[in-house]
Amino acid sequence: MEIYLDIALIITSIALIASVILQSKGAGLGGLTGGDTGGIFTARRGIEKTLFRITIVLAVLFFILAVATVMVNG
Repeated sequence: MEIYLDIALIITSIALIASVILQSKGAGLGGLTGGDTGGIFTARRGIEKTLFRITIVLAVLFFILAVATVMVNG
């Protein structure tokens, strides 16, 4: 059981990292270092909205898996 939780946690964390990186709208790595991308509050449409929701689901799943891993191991 522990191995399956660890593998699921690794896969979820990689997917979460990828979804966060994909959200930087054309800023590339400049957004990570403080580059100005314009307005903060923008409307999300289409794929941006879907990617935003996927990121939220992945974050919640990551939290649940992390708590489950601690409960199983500890």
